[in-house]
Amino acid sequence: MDILTEALASMRTGSPASVRTTGRAPWGLRLPPVAGAGFHVVLYGTCWLVPLEDAPAHLAPVALNPGDVVFLRDGRGHILADHPASVPQEPGTAERCPNTAPHSSIGHVTVGGDGPETSLLCGNYHLDQGRPHPLVRQLPEVIHLTTRHGRHPELSAAVQLLGSEVENPRIGSDGIVPTLIDSLLLYILRAWLDDQPAAVAQGWAAALSDAAVAPALSAIHADPAAQWTVEGLAERAGLSRAAFARRFAALVGEPPMAYLTRWRMTTAARLLRESDAPLTAVAARAGYGSEFAFAKAFKREFGQAPGGYRRESRAA
Repeated sequence: MDILTEALASMRTGSPASVRTTGRAPWGLRLPPVAGAGFHVVLYGTCWLVPLEDAPAHLAPVALNPGDVVFLRDGRGHILADHPASVPQEPGTAERCPNTAPHSSIGHVTVGGDGPETSLLCGNYHLDQGRPHPLVRQLPEVIHLTTRHGRHPELSAAVQLLGSEVENPRIGSDGIVPTLIDSLLLYILRAWLDDQPAAVAQGWAAALSDAAVAPALSAIHADPAAQWTVEGLAERAGLSRAAFARRFAALVGEPPMAYLTRWRMTTAARLLRESDAPLTAVAARAGYGSEFAFAKAFKREFGQAPGGYRRESRAA
């Protein structure tokens, strides 16, 4: 069971949005917060990512080079500029990229003067931040990855493919680019996880490769409806009940049964959003023997009945 893919899929509420940004020095863009997670890919040129005035003190300006990728976990507002001292402007309405279909999701913004040019692909992933998966919640607020000098070859390949499609759109680009941007999110998080030294990795960065916790997580994700117990999961891990429970809670951030309940409710919510399965079937997939027991547990977690949640999510 690919836990990373499942965790992200459970939070997705729509397709990614993207804009090709061209800046010619001097230039600056003040980008507002987005409902989800933001990203920037530097296709060519250089620039800076600058926190806003009210950002936490530990967030500092970041110099970006060709092939660099930035992921902003909470979609925090920020500034992109050729230099930290450049005066930013508010982004205008994005124009459609040249040579793309009228309904294309790839917009194009050009700002600045007549100096050296930088090209980026900017955008956001629509993730439900109201109930973030703990894997995503534990990520740094800003992830900065470089693909130069042979670093992260798979991420580098995705960036190169994106750059080629965005800079020179051809037939099929409208279908290829959104798929590449979807894949980019997984490549970003995989590259960040790979960068965590095994000796000091903590939380989910350690849990996904831990010999005891990773099999238990895979079992829960593969079959959330199974009647799992701490004893049963501990037996899979080859640990005593107490030792397993302590290790699981230390890495995942909550006890095994609490995470099981969370994942069952997350699975149910996704089914309600994305399928027309009857509530009895959703309840069974979430490990509940009766629709009544499921509805009670769901309302306790989400503050509304399953039927109301389904109607509200479809109307959004």
